[in-house]
Amino acid sequence: MSNATMNRRNFLKIGATAGGGLLIGMEWLAACHPGASGPATMQTLNAFIRIGTDGLITIMAPNPEIGQGVKTALPMIVAEELDVDWKKVIIEQAALDTDKYTRQVAGGSGSVKSSWAPFRQAGATGRQLLVNAAADKWKVDPAACTTEEGVVYHKASGKKATYGELAEKAATMPVPKDVKLKDPKSFKIVGTSKTNYDLKDIVTGKQKYGIDTKREGMLYATIVRPPAFGQTLVSFDDSAARKMNGVSNVVRFDNKIAVLGRSTWEVMQAAKAIKAEWKDDGTLESTDDYKKNFEKTLAKLPDEPKRKDGNIKKGFAGAAKIVEAAYECPFIPHNTMEPMNFFAHVKDGGVELHGPIQLPEKARNTIADKFKFPKEKITVMTTRMGGGFGRRLMTDFIEEAVAVSQLAKAPVNVIWKREDDMSGGFYRPMALYKYKAAVDANNKLIAWHHHSVGVTGNTARENNFPAGAVANLQVDTHEYKSPVTTGPWRAPIHNYIAYSEESFLDEIAHSTGKDPVQLRLELLAQAKANPVGKVDYDADRYAAVIKKAAEMAGWGTNKPGVYLGFGSHFSFSSYAAQVVELANVNGQLKINKIYCAIDCGIVVNKTGAMNQAEGAMIDGLGHAMYGELTLTKGKPDQHNYDTYRLIRMREAPPVEIHFMENTIDPTGLGEPALPPVAAALSNAIFAATGQRLRSQPFIKHEEVFSMQKKTEV
Repeated sequence: MSNATMNRRNFLKIGATAGGGLLIGMEWLAACHPGASGPATMQTLNAFIRIGTDGLITIMAPNPEIGQGVKTALPMIVAEELDVDWKKVIIEQAALDTDKYTRQVAGGSGSVKSSWAPFRQAGATGRQLLVNAAADKWKVDPAACTTEEGVVYHKASGKKATYGELAEKAATMPVPKDVKLKDPKSFKIVGTSKTNYDLKDIVTGKQKYGIDTKREGMLYATIVRPPAFGQTLVSFDDSAARKMNGVSNVVRFDNKIAVLGRSTWEVMQAAKAIKAEWKDDGTLESTDDYKKNFEKTLAKLPDEPKRKDGNIKKGFAGAAKIVEAAYECPFIPHNTMEPMNFFAHVKDGGVELHGPIQLPEKARNTIADKFKFPKEKITVMTTRMGGGFGRRLMTDFIEEAVAVSQLAKAPVNVIWKREDDMSGGFYRPMALYKYKAAVDANNKLIAWHHHSVGVTGNTARENNFPAGAVANLQVDTHEYKSPVTTGPWRAPIHNYIAYSEESFLDEIAHSTGKDPVQLRLELLAQAKANPVGKVDYDADRYAAVIKKAAEMAGWGTNKPGVYLGFGSHFSFSSYAAQVVELANVNGQLKINKIYCAIDCGIVVNKTGAMNQAEGAMIDGLGHAMYGELTLTKGKPDQHNYDTYRLIRMREAPPVEIHFMENTIDPTGLGEPALPPVAAALSNAIFAATGQRLRSQPFIKHEEVFSMQKKTEV
C-alpha cells in the first residue's frame, strides 16, 4: 500500500456546483500547475473530478488525444482508485490553460507515464473523502467502511450510500491528510479492456476534428507554397483565381499565397489557377546529392563525440576480426489521415485558435512571439486528431492560419491538400549510419564505433544498447544543413537507428558464428555485471523481453521453409523484442507472423495497449518496406498515394503480443513497438536469402525481390 498526503492548499473542493454534488480540483493532478491559487470556483479550478448527485463522475482530460487513447486510459486510473462504475464516467477535453496545467502534451509516449501517480492520488483522495462523509453520517469508524463501484458500505450495520447521495455532504468534510492507494493486485479497472471513449462518435461520423471547425463568417483557405525547398516567391498573377466561383480574396504572406473562399473545393481549384514565379540560388539538392555529401561529411570526425567509453583505437588495434557496415535512412512524410488544418480568428488584439495540435502551449507561445499578441489574449482549444506521429508538434500550419486571418480580417480555417501535406515537410530526417565493430580471439565484442550524419541535429541515440556493454565505444554524429524541413517522426531517431543497430548486431553475430539472441543476452549480462559508463536500461528487463519473444517464436527450432529474424530495442523507458517469421510459400516469401514481447510496466487499458502495439508494428513494417520520399533539385517527387506506397490491409500480417506482467509504474507505449520491427524483418530476410538489406525501403532491393515479384509482406 502507498500513502499520499494532501492538504487544503493542493486539494480544493466545492459543493455548490451548477447541478449540486461534489467538485474536486487537484493542483497536483498530472499536468497541473503546483503553484496556482485563487478562489475554488468552477472557472478557476486547475483540474477537477465532479461527482454529481446522480452519481455520474466527470473527469477533465488535459492532454491532447491523438489516437494514443489517453482520453480513455487516464480516467481509468482515476476511476480505479475512486472505485466507481466505469459506465458512469464522463470525460471532457480541457482547453489550454498554463495557469492550471503544466503538461498538456501529446508526444514522447509520456502521458500515462507522467499522470500515473497523481491521477491515482486524485481518485484515492476522492474515495476517502466520500468514505469519511458516510462514516460521519452513520457515526461509525471510517476504517470499518468499504467501497465498491460508487457505493460506500458499512457491513456491520448493513448501511450503504451511493457516491451521489454522499456528494454534497462530502463537500463539507475536511480534506483527508493521508490516503491509501490500492494494491495493484486488487485493480478491477486498470489492466482490463475498455472501449475507446470516443469510439461510437468516431464510427458514426459524429466525432468532430479540427477539419470540421466552423464559425459564423468563417472562410476556408488553402495555401500556395514553394514547389521546392529553398525557393522564394518573386511574383504571381491571381487574376484568373479571383474570378472563380466562391473565391473571396487572395493574399500574400511569408513567401506564400493564400486563397480564401466559401468552400475547400473552390479555393483548392482556384489555387491551381494562380501563376507564380519562384527563384532559387541554384544549389537545390537532389536525393543523390545528399548521399554524396553525406559521404564527404563522414570523411572526418566531429570535434566532440556524443559518447566515448574506453579507447576505440586501442580496441580495434587488438581485434581478431573487424566488421563494418553502412545503413541509409530516407526522408519519410508523416501521412496523417487528417491533413494539416487549423482555425484562427484574430480579433480584439488577440486570437482564438482551435484545432489539432500536439503541443498547444508551444503553439500559443509561438503565435505570441511571432505576431506580438499578449499570451493572455490567445486561447487554444485542442481537438481530437486524425493522426499526428510527431507532425503536429510543429506550428507552421497554425502560423499560416493566424497570418491569413489577420490579413483577411475574418475567421479562417486553413486546410491543406494531401499533396501539400506530403510535400510540405516536416519529414523524418534523411541520414547515413556507419558502424565498425571489433571482436577478439574469443569472439567477444571489444569495440564499437557509430558514425552518422543526417539532416537533423543528432542522428544518434548515444546511450542506446550496446552502450554500457562494450569496453571501447564511441558515438560520433554530424548535422548536415539543408533547407528541407525535418522534425520528429513516430519514435524520433529510434525509428531508424533501431534498424541499423539491431541489423549490425545480427551481422556481428553471424560473422562470429554466434546465435543473434545469445549475443544480445551475453552483452546484457556484461552490462549488468561490468557496466561501462552510463547504462540507461535495466539489463534484466531487457533480457526478459528478448527471452520471451524468442520463446514465443520457437527460436532455435528448425522448421523447414521457415526463417526467423530478431530485433529488440529500448525507448521511452520501455522494452520491446520482436521476431518476424517468414515462410517460403511456393517460392515466394511471406510473413507468417510477428511475435512481440513488451515491458511497459503496468498496462492500463489492455485493448488500447494492444491497438497501440499492433499499429506501431504495422506502421514500422510498412515504412521499412515501402516508405521513401525523394527529391529532385529540392522538389519532392512524391505528392500523393499514387506515387507514395503505403502498406495495404491485405499485407498486414498476424501479430502476437505479450505484455510482461509486473507492478512497475507504466512507461511509454505509443512508440516503443515500432523501432525493432524493421530489423526483425531485415534479419529474417537475411536468414531466408543470405542477403543483407542496408537501406530502406526494402522493396527497392531487386536482388532480393526480383524472383519474388508477388511477395506479400
